Amino acid sequence: MNRKQFAVGDFIHIFNRGVDKRNIFMNDYDRWRFLLGLFAFNDENSTFNALWQTNRIYGKTTFNTVKKFLKNKERNLLVNILAYCLMPNHFHLILEEIKPGGVSKFMQKFTTGYSMYFNKKYERKGALFEGVFKSVVSESQEQLEYLLFYVNIINPAQILEPNLKESGLIDFNKALNFTNKYDWCTNKEYLKERESVIINKGVLGEIFDDVEKYKEYSKMILNGKTRAENDKLFID
Repeated sequence: MNRKQFAVGDFIHIFNRGVDKRNIFMNDYDRWRFLLGLFAFNDENSTFNALWQTNRIYGKTTFNTVKKFLKNKERNLLVNILAYCLMPNHFHLILEEIKPGGVSKFMQKFTTGYSMYFNKKYERKGALFEGVFKSVVSESQEQLEYLLFYVNIINPAQILEPNLKESGLIDFNKALNFTNKYDWCTNKEYLKERESVIINKGVLGEIFDDVEKYKEYSKMILNGKTRAENDKLFID
């Protein structure tokens, strides 16, 4: 895998999709396994069989058993994960580079681990993802703020309205209600309705500590305001 170079302190929008635009999740268990990988492989010391070892020791692989498995091991994080969104055939991440080469190493371990799981489960061979992940570095706080809502709000809304970005929103209330209930992104964490061992909100948690501020910004983004100046952050 070709290594991409980022600077410590960079906030990076990461995107990758299934090869030939194929679905990378067949059911909710696959989505949970993906999220378990985000947690388990964000560790300098984790190996590709960390989740297999957890299952062997505890008889099942859940966030609780993974935490038990890792409890006596010193965690050495590769990145900060600020947000994620799982879509049928692709995923989005917002990562912070916290050590040189951390993002590239994490992505290599994480995507390799999930690909191995998926190929074994569905008896397939070959690449699951479209090569090296795509990435864009956020250049300002304003862009980073917008990126959070692009990942948490715009992407889930496109499940209901696939042409949202091209044609605009058709049913605002329906789309907002859908995004607020969507389980497979970090919107609920920023609404403070759920906690996660995966993410570290970092500076975004400080900026949007007020849930009402977060909700108002969500509505503004969903209505298409402030979009044009941030188009270069889109990866899809």
